Amino acid sequence: MNFQIGDQVCLNAPLPYLKTADPMPMLRPPDLVSPDEVGRVKGLRSLGLVEVVFRRGNFLIPEDRLKSVS
Repeated sequence: MNFQIGDQVCLNAPLPYLKTADPMPMLRPPDLVSPDEVGRVKGLRSLGLVEVVFRRGNFLIPEDRLKSVS
């Protein structure tokens, strides 16, 4: 699935951890983002990663774990 910057997305499957989109990425617990929380695509990274802004931070999420919200 191809996402564009500014698209609204949410998780379609739970993740074992979340990776921050900071210059020095850190692994964070998965409960920072609830499955029904809507985020906004901020950037597209290599290897199929999407930078998504959620209420509690910016995270790098594999695009196969995201679904588009209309």
